[in-house]
Amino acid sequence: MEFDLTPYFRQYEALSQAADQVFEKVKSDYPECVKCERECADCCHALFDLTLIEAMYLNARFKERMADQTREGVLEKANRADRNTHKLKRKAFKDLQDGKEEVDILTDLATQKVRCPLLNDQDLCDLYDHRPITCRLYGIPTSIGGLGRTCALSGFEGGNQYPTVDIDKIHGRLQAISAELLRDIRSKHIKLVDLLMPLSMALLTEFDEGFLGVATDDDD
Repeated sequence: MEFDLTPYFRQYEALSQAADQVFEKVKSDYPECVKCERECADCCHALFDLTLIEAMYLNARFKERMADQTREGVLEKANRADRNTHKLKRKAFKDLQDGKEEVDILTDLATQKVRCPLLNDQDLCDLYDHRPITCRLYGIPTSIGGLGRTCALSGFEGGNQYPTVDIDKIHGRLQAISAELLRDIRSKHIKLVDLLMPLSMALLTEFDEGFLGVATDDDD
């Protein structure tokens, strides 16, 4: 893809750095509660999705930073993880059709575990410096759709008030960056702004002109 993605990736990186700063502030203020440490891989088994800009950024860094042989091994793991994630999401969709409450479905999904394809045999992330924002905030209190959550291994206790990161606001910012990108490439697939995909699929996808619906001179 010829289009220069640098300005959009820089916006994303600025948001990632802000997330790091928030995490470090909470960790400094509540050191007894934040239990994150090297080789603790609890967050590396959590289910979550990426917006378009985050998926494209991870995909680009994956291709830049990893040698071909290593990349092949990760893609094999990504295929397995994607199949497992699909099964869990298909069950969740069926549960919703059968009348199960959405909040109960989301709570159940939060307990499911799928090993991240970027987690290596030493329980370390192969793309740690470029990990998604969700990974950067795991271990401190967050809220999604008004529901609070945090790592089960942390020391944050229910019933107490702690600084909480509103993931919905971050998601909105990520969507705004994605919308800006789609506008600037004159994409025919404007609904990609609402795209959410698992990390495994982000590694497997080719974000080429066809996928992004890039407009050409012939479309004028």
